[in-house]
Amino acid sequence: MTELRIFAGDISRRLATNIAESLGIPLGEVDLRRFSDGELYVKYQENIRGKDVFLVQSTVAPADNLMQLLLMMDAAKRASARRITCVIPYFGYARQDRKDQPRVSIAAKLVADLLTTAGADRVLTMDLHADQIQGFFNIPFDHLYGRAVLLPYLETLGLDVPTVLAPDIGSVKMARSYAKRLGADLAIVDKRRPRANVAEVMNLIGEVRDRNVIIVDDMADTAGTMTQSVKVAMDLGALSVTCVCTHALLSGQAVERINAAPLKELIVTDTIPYREDLGVERLRVLSVAPIFAEAVRMIHDEQSIATLFG
Repeated sequence: MTELRIFAGDISRRLATNIAESLGIPLGEVDLRRFSDGELYVKYQENIRGKDVFLVQSTVAPADNLMQLLLMMDAAKRASARRITCVIPYFGYARQDRKDQPRVSIAAKLVADLLTTAGADRVLTMDLHADQIQGFFNIPFDHLYGRAVLLPYLETLGLDVPTVLAPDIGSVKMARSYAKRLGADLAIVDKRRPRANVAEVMNLIGEVRDRNVIIVDDMADTAGTMTQSVKVAMDLGALSVTCVCTHALLSGQAVERINAAPLKELIVTDTIPYREDLGVERLRVLSVAPIFAEAVRMIHDEQSIATLFG
């Protein structure tokens, strides 16, 4: 069988190391450097001719992370790798998935074209902000769900009378899947966003009084939507609020907002590496390495990964 090799970009090295360890193989050696002017340089330090290559790199800002992934693919293609699978735990630019205003780009489609042109044979990612981005690719695309590691942890908390709260309309589908698994009721925040990264909470649909609320979303960027939803739930009589998200971007005033919010715990995954110096209080980071490792193994062995979508 073709040999499996896993390589990591700078931003996802810790996660890739854990994925490789879960599979019982060493992380591949690749030289990632910069020239003095900041230009990126990629060179594989081992022979990958004819091998099944998996490249792990989240495309979180800055754009150098995306560029590094593109160069890694180009180098692997020129080194005659048999197949190149991009493992993108966090797919950046996913919020720009449509032309919702005049004269704007559809960045998610551009990123899809760049990945395909650079040599990707397959893409593996987790909790896309917009599911329809899968249709931007003309190559196999596998979409994993963070609930595979988040839900088991939530179940260990043993929360009585839980209600799962969707902080906006876009997260209702995700929240409903959590509510079904937990046997909880569903509530929805009706939110308006006057401009990017600014959220204005309007109404809460559903019952949260005397309930333990679980707010579920795919990402926490500036944490404005999440923390406003926490305040609304507590003001309406919730017993406690626990927040769950897959991708912890935590930009802008996110840390200050989270630390000031009356939430019980914030549960995230390591699709984006968390920096300890940020000082986020009441934070729990769960690793998605096992679920990605299992997906990589199944793809390599040409098995269906449908069981991982449950």
